[in-house]
Amino acid sequence: MLKPVGEAIRRWNMIREGDRVLLGLSGGKDSMALLLVLRHLHRASPVRFELGVANINPLTDSYDPEPLHEIVQSLGLPFHMAREDLLTRARKHIKNASYCSFCSRLKRGLLYQIARTQGYNVLALAHHQDDIAQSFLMSAFYNGKLWTMAPNYAVREGDLRVIRPMALVRERQNRAYVAEAGIPVIEENCPACLMEERKEGEVELRMPTTREHIKALLAREELEHPRLMDSLMTAMGPLLDREGAE
Repeated sequence: MLKPVGEAIRRWNMIREGDRVLLGLSGGKDSMALLLVLRHLHRASPVRFELGVANINPLTDSYDPEPLHEIVQSLGLPFHMAREDLLTRARKHIKNASYCSFCSRLKRGLLYQIARTQGYNVLALAHHQDDIAQSFLMSAFYNGKLWTMAPNYAVREGDLRVIRPMALVRERQNRAYVAEAGIPVIEENCPACLMEERKEGEVELRMPTTREHIKALLAREELEHPRLMDSLMTAMGPLLDREGAE
């Protein structure tokens, strides 16, 4: 894990001397893996930087962030939390659109707010290589644009950079890493993904399908073409190396 994360940080100049880095921590396998890696780098890297952690509590009955607070405290890192009823806001504002996308934007805005009020200049997110490849295909297939998540970019206001240190890490590596470390993770916790819609007394679970469809497509193709991800990373190279706001 340290090797691909270190390579990504160097390639895209993600963490610089004196940076104050805020990690967005949901408690899923990806953000927990990034927490462990960044904590190691915080202690061992010759590049000196500060590290803090932020969590967005969606105020659902199934989500308990207290174990995250305890883990972060045991690592000696600052822990910040914002509480927001994301599902209620999504139901109020979204009509026939993507709940996942709406909640993601809300959470990102709350993370920006924490970073700014607490004096951080870098926000670290745990999107991995699979996420980046999926976003590339989704944009090409459904929006007609060559676009994907950037590993390192500045927000339009210019006061924050957003980095994705796991841009060269596969999802399966994260899963194996947290399992080997024995660190607890919170399974799928996005309220939009676990949304309940009541119809005539019955509960219908609605799941966003587009990303899952692309994920399954890539998994099938990779069985036939083991170097598929390498090819996609080459194709996405100019997008990943671009500068400016995402």
